[in-house]
Order: sequence, then C-alpha cells, then structure tokens
Amino acid sequence: MRLRYARLTTAGPVRPVNQDSIDYWEAEDPLVREKQGSVALLADGVGGFFKGEVASRLAVDTALDMFQKTPPELDPKGTLRRMFIAACARVHDASLREYQGKTMATTLVATIIRNRVAHIAHVGDSRAYLIRKKKIFRLTKDHAATAISVKLGLILEREAMASAERCELTRTVGMNPFCNPDLTTEFLEHGDFLLHCTDGLHAFVIDDEICELVSRHHPYDACRELVALAEKRGCDDNISLQLLEVRDWEKVVKSTSKGSGTPAVSPTGELAPGMTLDSRFEITDLVARSNMASIFKARDRQTGEAVAIKVPLMTLESDVAGFERFQREEEIGTRLLHPGVLKVIKVEEKKSRPYLVMEFLDGETLADLLNRKKPLPEPEAVRYASRICEALDYLHANGITHRDLKPQNIMLCRDGSLRLFDFGIARVEKARRLTFAGLTPTMGTPDYMAPEQVKGKRGDHRTDIYSLGAILYEMTTGSTLFQGESPYVVMNARVTGDPEAPRKLNSNLTPVVEEIILHALERDPEQRFESASAMKRELDNYELVSLTDRFQRLRAPQPWKSGRPMWLMIGGIVGFQVLLGFLMFLYFKSKH
Repeated sequence: MRLRYARLTTAGPVRPVNQDSIDYWEAEDPLVREKQGSVALLADGVGGFFKGEVASRLAVDTALDMFQKTPPELDPKGTLRRMFIAACARVHDASLREYQGKTMATTLVATIIRNRVAHIAHVGDSRAYLIRKKKIFRLTKDHAATAISVKLGLILEREAMASAERCELTRTVGMNPFCNPDLTTEFLEHGDFLLHCTDGLHAFVIDDEICELVSRHHPYDACRELVALAEKRGCDDNISLQLLEVRDWEKVVKSTSKGSGTPAVSPTGELAPGMTLDSRFEITDLVARSNMASIFKARDRQTGEAVAIKVPLMTLESDVAGFERFQREEEIGTRLLHPGVLKVIKVEEKKSRPYLVMEFLDGETLADLLNRKKPLPEPEAVRYASRICEALDYLHANGITHRDLKPQNIMLCRDGSLRLFDFGIARVEKARRLTFAGLTPTMGTPDYMAPEQVKGKRGDHRTDIYSLGAILYEMTTGSTLFQGESPYVVMNARVTGDPEAPRKLNSNLTPVVEEIILHALERDPEQRFESASAMKRELDNYELVSLTDRFQRLRAPQPWKSGRPMWLMIGGIVGFQVLLGFLMFLYFKSKH
C-alpha cells in the first residue's frame, strides 16, 4: 500500500494570522514504515483564547514526537491516547509556565495508518472524512455546543452550521490538563481518500461538494479547489486541509489490448503516455487525472487528428453509480452535434475497456477566466451568455436539460469558440432515470443551482436558464448570487429571496442587462424566460427589452430559524403515535 499526500493551509481572506497547524510523517525505511505506520495531524487554535497559533503548533509537534517515540508494538489506539495526553498536557503547561496562566486551547485530529487500517482520534470540531467510490462519510462528530441539539432533533444540521453556537466547543486540547479523544477505526481500500479539515472549510463547503471535488481532481488540485470555494463563499476563518489517497497497487486488475501486441495499460492497470489503445489511439500526454477518470491527449490513427480520451479508473468501472454517470455522458454526447457542445466521437469497434473519445479543445474554462479577471466588461459577458444560450437552445430542443451548468463546465477555446460539457447528471426526456449516490442528479452546484433544485425537484429547461442567469450575474458583478456563513444558508437564500440588484454591485452595468439577469433569476420557473432563444434575443437586441423595474421588486432572503417551537415538536410526536395506533388497529382488524 502506498499513500499520496497533499495539504494546504492559509490564513484566509480575513484573518491576519494563521492559527492552524498541520503535519504528516512516515519513516523513510519501508520496513520501519510498514511496522510503525504513517501519521497525519491537523490542529486549529481556538479563537477567543490566547495564542491559538502557538497552541496548535505545540499540539501537533508534541503529538508527532510521542508517535515517533512510542514502540510500534503498542496498538494504534493506545498510541493515539498517549499522543493526545501529551499534547494536552504540553499546551496546558505552556499556558501556566510560559504565558502567565493565559488559557490556550486548540482542536486536534490525528490519523495513524497501519496495515491497511486507519485509526482516527479527535478533540474539537476539526473533522476527518472518508471518501470512497464517490461517497463521503464523516468519521468524527463535532464537540460543539450545537451537537447535542442536532442529536436530539431539536435543530437540523444545516441550522447548526448557521448557528452562533457552532464555534462554542465543549472539548478542546489545552483548556484543561487532560482531554479524552473520540476514537474510531476504518479499514481502507484502494482508491480511498482520507481528509482532515478545519471548520474554515466544512462550515462553508458542504459534504457533497467536498466529495465531488476530491473525486474529480488530483489531491493537490482538490485542495486548491476546496480552499478557493470556501474563500468564494465568504469564509472569515483560517482554512486548512490534508488529503491522503490510498494506492493499493496489488489490488488493481491488469489488462492488455487485444490483437495489437502493444500494451493498452501500464503494469498498474492504467493507461499511460506512449501506449496505444485498441490499435487506434496513440496516447501522447496526460491532460488531467482525478479519482474518477484520466483524460489523455491522443492521436487518432484513422484520421490523424488530436483527440481527448476520457478513461474511468478501474475502481470506477466496478462502481455501478459512478459508471452509470460515465455511460450517461457518452450516450448524450454521441447524439449531439453543435458547435457550442463538446463533440463526442463514436467508436464503432469493440472496446477493450470503457472510454470516451472527444474532440481535443485548447483553451481554458470560464471558471479559470473568472479567477483571473472579474467582473468582465459587459460586452464580453453578454457575448459569452449569448453563445451559451445557443448551445442551451440546441440541448433543450433535443430534450436534454444540463442541470449542472456552471463556469467549470464551460470551455473557452483559443479559436474564439465555446463549448458546454459534462452531462453526467443531465436529464433526458423519455430516458431511464439515473441511479446516483452522494451527489443526487437534481443537486447541481449550490452557487448556480435553481430554487427548484434546492427543493429536490428534477427541474426542466428553465432550470438551466436560472443557472445561466447566475453565471451572467457573476460575470458582470464579480460576485456570486448569495453569500453566507454556510452553503446551507446560501441555498436557503435562493428559495426565500432574491439577490442584490446587479447595478448596486456594478454601477457601470446598463439597466437593460440588469433586467435580463433578473428575468432569468425569477424564483418561480413560470416567470423566467420561456426559452434560451428568448433570452438570446434580448441579449443580442437591447431594444427588445422592456424595463419593468424588476430591481425594485427584489425581496431580501429570509434567514434560517434557529429552532422549532416545542409545541410543534410535541404535536408531531403525538400525531405520529396516533397515526401508528390507527394503522395497528386496522392491521389487527384485518386479521380477524
């Protein structure tokens, strides 16, 4: 077993000091490493106490030192307890001896990986997650004041994330001379990811988003994407995370292409540059790799042209839900032919393994452009929106709703053209429903999803129009529709209210474009543009736009309520018991 490790820590856009600390250690000698294992540690100095950055660093360094000194014969749980006892005593002692009794405190999460098993211990609200086959599992429970209320059902998890009590910890390292960590064990498989993160991340990025980004990117890229998303959401805290990918090469199935004499895969079972796939596609470069698939640049021997080949990893081929999404993307792609939609090339020959052949695009995504430059000049933003409308109109005419339209899924090519891609959760009229786990097919991405998606509905072509309105809003104002202290607050906002008027954020924006944006962003789908072509007509011809002063009718979002009235909860329990009793009465009556 081998581990791929990535980490990222930042003070964030608001805090002047980074009070987080992270570390990872494994022995250089493979024999010692196999016996002793590896250890990952993350700590977050508690705000409101003295020298949080000192507390977190002391906790990590002391715990790591204890791990290295503890004989490997001791079981991992015993080692973890020693690590936490030593870290807590060191931080508390430093408070008394070095800082005149000023209390220091920190969270701490530590994972020992030994013999294909992860042993996790934690105190505080820094978290550990397991991501396996595109599903995410939280391995720790926050030691926060809101945790008991959530456990008793008094408030929902999403309400706890928005509560002021979320940051009030009931257990820390250093506040007292001793602390009791929670312990858990998880057996590991090839392709698993273990993630440690501080609340600067998980308070602003929901679990499904974490899962999707980790599953789709190389660990280093995933770390950058997650931090960027938290900062985009208005994070006002330090952000730290570390990601471990399990690579168990012994369990990877080997495969070869048939009849060519040229290996189709590397000894690990995966394609690599220099190989030939099915005697036709010469792999020249690796463009991108994630936990879902690898994308290669290749030369098609039949045409001599460059193509892109998307190959699901071996682990995904055995994952029914993930593989079904891959099949959906191929099924939709091969039936589409439009200059604004990524072209999928149909392969008639029998494939030695699943893969998708696409046109090779040279350029950058709209997300990449907006990371470098925003807001965009109005003519440029309108031009992009008009072209997206063309592509959407074609999709909708063919009975396809994208349902995950966002800047990351829009490619801006160097030749001036534009492409929509990623139809993994698209809806196709009169087609089988997509079985999906983790990220549901109606989910989308919180910053661009329509109100009906938040409510769990499947959506239709007007869902894409709302998403395009959100993208145009961001292009012209430099800001996403809603900001909030958690993604649940952001999603609630689009259901209960409207965004700030675009011209309040960008006074140079014309009233016409503001009217078009707000028309696309109507919360009621019936009030939006009737079609993408109708929206395009107004984008291309300002004189056709009727100014109805929509900006004056905007309603501020309603906040989450912090709890439920006790009488409502009691009434619900009594009502359930009455209903249960009635059903039992009917059951026994039918038996006699």
